[in-house]
Amino acid sequence: MNQLPTRQLGTRGPVVSALGFGCMGLNYGYGTQLEKPQAIAMIRAAFERGVTFFDTAETYGPFTNEELVGEALAPMRDQVVIATKFGFKEGDATKGQDSRPERIRAVCDASLKRLRTDRIDLFYQHRVDTDVPMEDVAGTVRDLIAEGKVLHFGLSEAGVTSIRRAHAVQPVAALQSEYSMWWREPEREILPTLEELGIGFVPFAPLGKGFLTGKMSADSSFAKNDFRSIVPRFTPEALKANQGFVDLLARVAAARQATPAQVALAWLLAQRPWIVPIPGTTKLHRLEENLGGATLALSENELRQIADGLANTKAVGERYPAHLAARAGR
Repeated sequence: MNQLPTRQLGTRGPVVSALGFGCMGLNYGYGTQLEKPQAIAMIRAAFERGVTFFDTAETYGPFTNEELVGEALAPMRDQVVIATKFGFKEGDATKGQDSRPERIRAVCDASLKRLRTDRIDLFYQHRVDTDVPMEDVAGTVRDLIAEGKVLHFGLSEAGVTSIRRAHAVQPVAALQSEYSMWWREPEREILPTLEELGIGFVPFAPLGKGFLTGKMSADSSFAKNDFRSIVPRFTPEALKANQGFVDLLARVAAARQATPAQVALAWLLAQRPWIVPIPGTTKLHRLEENLGGATLALSENELRQIADGLANTKAVGERYPAHLAARAGR
């Protein structure tokens, strides 16, 4: 097994590889989906290359992604940190939120079985449920921690008020939300709040759902089962208008003999020492490319060059369609 740099998620969270692996896209969410043996092989390849932090959720599939992760990581269970999530009705993201205490407990028990483990290292609320007081959610996870079924509590796409309310009941180890060069909203309120409270940050879609790799153009198309097919930021017009982000990355990458993806990940890692991005991929060469970003240290001059470029580059297109945007930042 290779070694990657490690980081601690906040002041109370687990120590994990500086880059994790987002497992969702192996069989859910994006157009390309792997057969089970290939998906398991990809997860194990990530581990062999030093990744110790793996992200899944009951709703990915639903349920099948957790089963993949459980089978893949069973032989090395004590060497990895597994994160999963609760918060949707019947595990189906299309049916709305459900974070009632009894539902959280049911998800925990079912996830433990699918993951073939006796504890969930990091248990996120997938989206804030406005029908259930955050104190009840945090209190339920606090009880699961006391029972040894869960080790750490996390939130996903939560707003500052929800984070504070949860943290007051059960310390939050990590917040998972979208963050990349072309979605920098967390810099306004989220990152300062996490710094104050000692909470780690796990950016999903750190490569802009693939756009920041430089492998897309205005001509790119997406299958109907690919989430990006309904995202305003992935229309041909938006892809063309946002090319400036890729051009900026490409300039920095060329000078360092790196790739745009590696620079995008290195930039995220440079923002705070407790940030751990979780890029995902279905391709081994992309996995290896991404992991190169964990050891690419950008200089102050390069970070200034990127900051200057970003100041003059505005993202075009919303990151979610309206019905999904309403779930984020509560």
